[in-house]
Amino acid sequence: MRRVTVLGTCGAWPEAGRAASGFLLEYDGFRLVLDLGYATFPRLAAHGDPARLDAVVITHEHPDHCADLSALCRARYFAPQRGPRLPLYCPPGVIARVQAMEPTEDLHDVFDVHPLPAGHQVGPLRLDAEPLPHHVPHAGVRLTAPGLTLAYSGDAGPSPALARLAAGADLFIAGTTVENRADDPCLMSAADAAAWATRAGARRLLLTHFWPGSDRTRPLAEARAAFTGEVLAAEEDMVLSL
Repeated sequence: MRRVTVLGTCGAWPEAGRAASGFLLEYDGFRLVLDLGYATFPRLAAHGDPARLDAVVITHEHPDHCADLSALCRARYFAPQRGPRLPLYCPPGVIARVQAMEPTEDLHDVFDVHPLPAGHQVGPLRLDAEPLPHHVPHAGVRLTAPGLTLAYSGDAGPSPALARLAAGADLFIAGTTVENRADDPCLMSAADAAAWATRAGARRLLLTHFWPGSDRTRPLAEARAAFTGEVLAAEEDMVLSL
């Protein structure tokens, strides 16, 4: 089984009934989480035992992308059988940010931390990452395995690195926070996401990281007007086959 499950779609903070950024990738039994923002952990638990996770990738230290790493840490730390440390791939700053919420439990007792951006072999998946423009150190992600290429921009602004990360991707997950990139060069609009998906030759584009309360039909229409492949707006608990 090869699929992506959407755990959360909001940027900044979650709307009622939604969660912040998070995705679960399943590849032939291997289970990897991309980001764990506010309110994503309960949705992760609804899609399978978090103790059965094989790896976690966090793009940056903003809490709408990493806050529920604390919940995952507690669930594993206090489990009757803790098991081996879980591989965690993240840029500098993530551990310090989440550890600040954990005055008594050391994250390193639960997670085996590996730095991003860098290349790693993560079970059956090749993880490649590159720095992308944002307000804090941020890693864009490319995951590849036989029959699969998935790219994730996280919450970053446009960069030539996106063309490499999303080159030929079966699915490009792109944050589309702003209506106009002129509002903030460290964030992307739907038009930006569509332009980079086109340049990279991606097959499908999944828009996410919507500003709370915003009209999601507008960025969807904007991206569909500029990208000839399939364009979807992420929704909580959406499952996409790969």
